[in-house]
Amino acid sequence: MKRILAWLCGLLSALGITACDYINVKELKPGVSTSAEVRERFGPPHMEWRNEDGSLTWEFSRQPEGIECFMITIGPDQILRRIDQVLNEETFAKVQHGMNGDQVRRLLGKPASSQFFQLKQETVWEWRISRGPDGTNDPVFFTVSFNNEGRVTGTGRHTQFKR
Repeated sequence: MKRILAWLCGLLSALGITACDYINVKELKPGVSTSAEVRERFGPPHMEWRNEDGSLTWEFSRQPEGIECFMITIGPDQILRRIDQVLNEETFAKVQHGMNGDQVRRLLGKPASSQFFQLKQETVWEWRISRGPDGTNDPVFFTVSFNNEGRVTGTGRHTQFKR
């Protein structure tokens, strides 16, 4: 039964349905679970980064409709080290002026959207971070603005009010 649930959650995650993420995160144990178990539960990572210590960090973004991005670190021994949900205030504060797009992607994962504004000559990436304040369904987004050289010029947030 547990194996069927894990398979179903993996399938739903691959389709972008995040209801099983809570179960997956709770059942994976840092220091115990293997990289194969992570892949079984989350599917293939959207991006993979090599870290200086020989570990890998896998990105599992739930954008554009979800509000989470998991960065999962796997040690050189193929054992899970940590699971971080990075769309949070602590990580947003790490985005600094002058960073490039790769550095921002490494922190926050793939954005929900990217748009170029001709008049301002800037590109804005946005991540959906909340389903809406005060129980509304109006989504809230965190944004990062880049200049023509691809460097961060600022961050912000906005609510997309539904009519």
